[in-house]
Amino acid sequence: MRGQRRVHPFRPILTCCAVAANAICAGGVYSFPLIAPALVEKLKLSQPQLTTIALAGMAGQYPFAALVGKAIDRYGPWSCSLAACVLNALGFGLFAREVAHTPADIARPSASSFHLLILYFGMIGLATVCSYFSLVFAATKTFPQYIGIASGTSMSIFGLSPFFLSLVASTYFTPPEQTLDVPRFFTFMAVLTGIVHFLSTLVFYANPIPREEAPVNASCEGTSAAAESSAHAVEEAEPLLAGDDGPKPKDPASVHIVPVEEPQHGSTLDLFKDPYFWVLALWMLLVVGAAEMVVSNLGSIVLSLPTMSSNTTANVSRQVRLLSFFNTASRLLVGPLADVLAPVASYLDGVWSFSRRRHVSRVVFVVAAALILAATFAWLEVAVRTQEAIWPLSVGTGIAYGCTFTVLPGILSSIWGLPNLGRNFGIISYTAFIGTTIFSYLYAFVAARHVPPDENACVGVECWQSTFWISTSTSLLACCAALVLWRRWRHRV
Repeated sequence: MRGQRRVHPFRPILTCCAVAANAICAGGVYSFPLIAPALVEKLKLSQPQLTTIALAGMAGQYPFAALVGKAIDRYGPWSCSLAACVLNALGFGLFAREVAHTPADIARPSASSFHLLILYFGMIGLATVCSYFSLVFAATKTFPQYIGIASGTSMSIFGLSPFFLSLVASTYFTPPEQTLDVPRFFTFMAVLTGIVHFLSTLVFYANPIPREEAPVNASCEGTSAAAESSAHAVEEAEPLLAGDDGPKPKDPASVHIVPVEEPQHGSTLDLFKDPYFWVLALWMLLVVGAAEMVVSNLGSIVLSLPTMSSNTTANVSRQVRLLSFFNTASRLLVGPLADVLAPVASYLDGVWSFSRRRHVSRVVFVVAAALILAATFAWLEVAVRTQEAIWPLSVGTGIAYGCTFTVLPGILSSIWGLPNLGRNFGIISYTAFIGTTIFSYLYAFVAARHVPPDENACVGVECWQSTFWISTSTSLLACCAALVLWRRWRHRV
């Protein structure tokens, strides 16, 4: 396999191009804040109905995540890229058709149209997770030694997708002083995503990702024992000092190699028996659930506040771009920063160890994401009263959301192994599905209680005040969970 890579040096470059192409087009599900005002205006949908459609797309990413991850591990990224091609083309195309065929003079929302839009946006959500898994694991499994840079860069381009698509939507598909033309925009998305993902499927199929096998038998047993004894010694000092306390390497040139406990290459049942998996799952539920509640309802949160200008559509679009930009920037920054400050372990001369000096644990980034989210929600409660002042919500949510998904692959592969990374990533994603559902409906029903009679939309801070006080508290609880993980894993990842 190494010989093939030397003979065909263009293959990793071609894979990177396919990853970037998938990523920049894959964020259509996050365009919902742009289309929400048009759905209220033309289809007369209520806030709970809007939330249900948005939730179908956001939560639709998760129910099949473990199966998608298993397909990645078994068949490779091409299988999920092909699935994303079909689902995106059908989801966007059918959604556009349903909105276009809705009469312009309806007085009440159509139940049949509402149910169909849920189905079609759910297809877009499932396409998103297929595309996301294909691009992230094509990158991380092609460059396993630089998993932070690989995941951070690929995810940052994915995070940039809503920014790019919102520019396209506002520039080419939004008439002056009107809401977004949803049928035209989603028809464009169906064509774009279908073609891009089909071409990426061909690239991934022609360039299978390399596989990394762990040492076996006696060698593996020996390294496990060395790792356990080293891990016990390291309990008294951070890994950057382990060169003095740990076992002396055989090769003098390898003085900075620090053996650590090997990943647990176990079954799904073994994963579920690990109590710290459930602590990580709780953290994921609270952080990602609250963040995706903001992402899916950002448009209605903005519209609930008064504005100093007349163009509310531009204000919503601006917040979507801000969230997307800082989501992207955090992924670009956190990925390389994590690789420099907290490199992942790998097999070096048959020993699972750190080859470079560590300064912090990657779990520190997990703690930081929860703290940023808590501070963001608290600031929204005490200081934001106009549409123009809401930008800290977009910035803070984007940073926390991007940081979360950038460090997660490195943590999962270090604790439970790279060969099952796709499966484990999919399983942990189920907790995000539960969290997104809980927080989104919390927001929807709190807002619905404050909608005036004969109106479709809620106006005023009371639409979301209770929701974000609860979210501030749960984010602090997530920070406590992250500190528990730091105490347990700080010498391993």
